[in-house]
Amino acid sequence: MSEKERIQVFPSRMAQTIMKARLKGAEKGHSLLKKKADALTLRFRAILKKIIETKVLMGEVMKEAAFSAAQAKFVIGDFNHVVLQNVTKAQTKVRSRKDNVAGVLLPVFEHYVDGSDSYELAGLARGGQQVSKIKKNYAKAVELLVELASLQTSFVTLDEVIKITNRRVNAIEYVIIPRITRTLAYIITELDEREREEFYRLKKIQGKKKVIRADAEKVRIALKEKGVDVDNPANILEATNQDQDLLF
Repeated sequence: MSEKERIQVFPSRMAQTIMKARLKGAEKGHSLLKKKADALTLRFRAILKKIIETKVLMGEVMKEAAFSAAQAKFVIGDFNHVVLQNVTKAQTKVRSRKDNVAGVLLPVFEHYVDGSDSYELAGLARGGQQVSKIKKNYAKAVELLVELASLQTSFVTLDEVIKITNRRVNAIEYVIIPRITRTLAYIITELDEREREEFYRLKKIQGKKKVIRADAEKVRIALKEKGVDVDNPANILEATNQDQDLLF
């Protein structure tokens, strides 16, 4: 096993415990990230379906708005410059909020109408019905444009987050967890080898002790044959005979 394929640790019981805890944490993180990726993918597909439906509807609404604009111009005449000169404040406005999806904040745009209509009485003389129709159609088009912008922004944001999350899931599944598993296998192998060495060493020590005991027994038997009482050796402190003093 290459050293790059595992984590550099000293094989011990403590390192084994730490690696088991890291493996459990990596598996838990992988499970959570996988659930997050699945939730984001589900929302991503729903947004994609909604974008397709909105774009199809947008085509119909814009076609109807353009047709109503042509009808109004035919009845009233060219009124673009009059409208542009008299507009001072926007009536349709957009506000944004955040939508939390599995920890990811998605921007959501909402349109609302603020203030009165500057051309509420326009077209009373002629073409009033056409003016009301064109206003209604383009208001619907603006509403769809805001919704489409919100969906497109959420789509791009989710696409980027899903890519990052999938990369993290793959890194944990194919890099981190296998490295920790190989490290655990290495530690277990080294510990087993160390235990075998210790067992072999103890067996050798027991064998040497048996040899020493056998040699001592042979010496004891030999001393007994020579008449030496090895079971009750004499106490030199209780000896009665005293050595003579030596004079120099």
